[in-house]
Amino acid sequence: MNIGLNSLQNVIPKNDETIVAIATPSGRGGVGIVRVSGPLALLIAAQLSQRKSEHILPRKAIFSDFYFQSHVLDQGLLLYFPKPASFTGEDVVEFQVHGSPIVLDQIVRASVALGARLARPGEFSERAFLNGKMDLTQAEAIADLIHASSEQAARSALRSMEGVFSKQIAGILEQLIDIRMWIESSMDFADEDIDFLQQGQLQAKIVTLTQVLEKILHVASEAVLWTEGVTLVLAGFPNVGKSSLLNALVEKDAAIVTDIPGTTRDVIREVFQWHGILVQILDTAGLRHTEDLVEQEGVRRTRQALMRADLVCWVMDARESVAEALRAVQQVEGVQSHVPRLIVRNKVDLVKEIPALCWDEQTHIPIVSLSAQSGDGLALLGEAFQKILNISQQEPDFSARTRHVEALKRVTAHVRTCAMELHLSPPRLECAAEELRMAQQQLSEITGEFRSDDLLGRIFSTFCIGK
Repeated sequence: MNIGLNSLQNVIPKNDETIVAIATPSGRGGVGIVRVSGPLALLIAAQLSQRKSEHILPRKAIFSDFYFQSHVLDQGLLLYFPKPASFTGEDVVEFQVHGSPIVLDQIVRASVALGARLARPGEFSERAFLNGKMDLTQAEAIADLIHASSEQAARSALRSMEGVFSKQIAGILEQLIDIRMWIESSMDFADEDIDFLQQGQLQAKIVTLTQVLEKILHVASEAVLWTEGVTLVLAGFPNVGKSSLLNALVEKDAAIVTDIPGTTRDVIREVFQWHGILVQILDTAGLRHTEDLVEQEGVRRTRQALMRADLVCWVMDARESVAEALRAVQQVEGVQSHVPRLIVRNKVDLVKEIPALCWDEQTHIPIVSLSAQSGDGLALLGEAFQKILNISQQEPDFSARTRHVEALKRVTAHVRTCAMELHLSPPRLECAAEELRMAQQQLSEITGEFRSDDLLGRIFSTFCIGK
């Protein structure tokens, strides 16, 4: 069987492309997989296996040698999944061969020579979404499962893949459309003796919808922590034990510890699991005025790190004033106003105190007294970490991303504004209906029913190539 490049490319329309990529992680292994999707997939499989297309049976593992230009590339398994019953909804072929980078690259290059092109990152999942095999939250959940940093995060992502999050969004959308129908019916039949807003029933529907939105927003906000993790920045004046605290938390000597102020000149980054959450912890240079040019650069980088913080941990010497630390942590430059803060009173062993956790009555900022050197009180710091970020012991029902939370916040704001418009006398029905229209649009962006190409590009560009 000898189908040439031109013959294969003439079989399909020019705008209907076939894509190929290695679907297994880079490096060497026992098995590697090359995935092909598109109208040329079966013909490429037939060409490389030197079989007739009709002899390649759907969903049957076929052991075969693979050839290109009269040379044997490797031998392995060939699997064919015809459309629409495939991951992408298109014809899909997988070559399962030995996990040699050389072999895998040869299979890819042979597929490209036969009319396929290299897939973009996430393009297989993008095609699955565009072909209706999954919605956008399910597609994102695939990436979340691949990158899950804990068992809890993996289980949450799997539930989103199965449609748990999507079904909740669909339920909210149904309620929203129902309310919008009531309002627009009242506008359409304003001259008729028909009361579509009868006896506060509509207001009750809006209250119920708002409660549902608040509940799912709470779950989604926590789910983001499990999915995306947290950036924790250790800040404070020099020589208060920030580096010692970093080492204690990550359980290794990641940062140099000395009694000399200003030892830390650059931002030190470490990643570790803390109560099931992936934490990127940043140890920063002590904040102070200095004439040392290198230390000045360290302070500048500290302020840059603070701008990216999800949580700021202000470390102080237990021999110093808590009131001064409270002022400093609230006034530190670069931290966004909504970012939570906590104070660590380090070196309590030097003042003969026992570890403790309390909350400042005025600011409600948690204050943890501990010893980073001995490790006493680290459990209390973990308790404060969980409480300040509202991390529950129960894993979320689904995985979520920051964009989902922001969209849900906008939806909730539109619904509340709608309620305000209806409370006016007389109610401003047109404005209320417009608020619901915008809420519906924002909600539909979560699942991808309403979308922009820019949104899809941002989402799928973060996926692995071959997925």
